[in-house]
Amino acid sequence: MIKKLKIKKGFPRIEIFRNAPDHSISLPFIETPISAGFPSPALDYIDKSIDLNTLLIKHPSATFFGRVSGFSMKDAGIDDGDILIIDRSIEPSDNKIAVCFIDGEFTAKRIRLIKNELWLYPENSNFEPIRITEENNFIIWGIVTYVIKKL
Repeated sequence: MIKKLKIKKGFPRIEIFRNAPDHSISLPFIETPISAGFPSPALDYIDKSIDLNTLLIKHPSATFFGRVSGFSMKDAGIDDGDILIIDRSIEPSDNKIAVCFIDGEFTAKRIRLIKNELWLYPENSNFEPIRITEENNFIIWGIVTYVIKKL
């Protein structure tokens, strides 16, 4: 399921996708560490496999994917077009990166508790932190556990 959202200044558009926990894809896995130097002859002996659902998704029924549009989290390694793995069962805590729903828009930001106030911090100096007040329609929708990116 995809939700298309309007772009609002300071809020990246995030398309939300439901996880399909009943699907398993087993891929070849190189168990030995991968050298960034000279090639390893061990590559000829790949005999293990790995299921990315099992590795990346701890709570299948509470996990969603979201595609990021925007650059407010670029200094945290989250870029335009990246896919976020979002776990809605994880308790929010200070300094976690979360997908939040604020005043009708989804946004990905670092949550910060400062002097009993909740703030959403971007990871890009071109964007301002957002202080959450009682006037905001706000929920922490889920915690980002992984970022998938194309290089």
